Amino acid sequence: MLGARGGHGCERPERGGGRASLAGHLLEVRPGLYLGGAAAVAEPGLLREAGITAVLAVDSEEPDLTAGAGTEGLRRLFVRALDEPETDLLSHLDRCAAFIGRARAEGRAVLVHCHAGVSRSVAVVTAFMMKTDQLTFEKAYESLQTIKPEAKMNEGFEWQLKLYQAMGYEVDTSSAIYKQYRLQKVTEKYPGSQAQCTSYFIEPVQWMESALLGVMDGQLLCPKCNAKLGSFNWYGEQCSCGRWITPAFQIHKNRVDEMKMLPVLGSQTRKI
Repeated sequence: MLGARGGHGCERPERGGGRASLAGHLLEVRPGLYLGGAAAVAEPGLLREAGITAVLAVDSEEPDLTAGAGTEGLRRLFVRALDEPETDLLSHLDRCAAFIGRARAEGRAVLVHCHAGVSRSVAVVTAFMMKTDQLTFEKAYESLQTIKPEAKMNEGFEWQLKLYQAMGYEVDTSSAIYKQYRLQKVTEKYPGSQAQCTSYFIEPVQWMESALLGVMDGQLLCPKCNAKLGSFNWYGEQCSCGRWITPAFQIHKNRVDEMKMLPVLGSQTRKI
């Protein structure tokens, strides 16, 4: 567990408060792992005081860390990302986790920061906790929010971290999950190419019970004739329109008889 790695060899000046924030700009969320905003790197003295020698910036612009007091020998990684639900952060998570893990293994203290220190950097640190401690998204995020109550990543990043969990805490570009994710990103970028929905997503009903017990995904079969009607996946599936539904219980439209309601002049609406 991360919490058990306090003796990673990084020597930092002793100070009171343990994980207390430094001047309101830095917060130690794990031994040798800090969260902060852009203000943290604007004051090299803070980095020096915390013993930070590695900085991961997740922001729209790369910070200016020119040579000077507190920046000598600083290891850096910059990931260009906007704090928007549509931003693709998922594709960078493995690289970010590797940077943090390698720096801490070398005895370095690491700062992960974005502009405000509440969304993009929080998403990256949550992903690192998930990967390192094999935690679910909910457990890792809850743990981080206990330490930093104002942490609040946007809903797009939450969804991407759930996909990261579904892929086994590794970005597998060959997996169906990742391919569907990339397809959705394309439809978001070029909305005119978005396809129409070909399935109905519904709530689980009693006749599905035998198919759902003990498994995370599978086919939905007709309880009478055993014909395939659709599929289910507790981790979620992507609709043909690009939207991701979690959990997903989908019935293909071509397997459903539609009943339309048409108004009849001079009488009540009737079924046809």
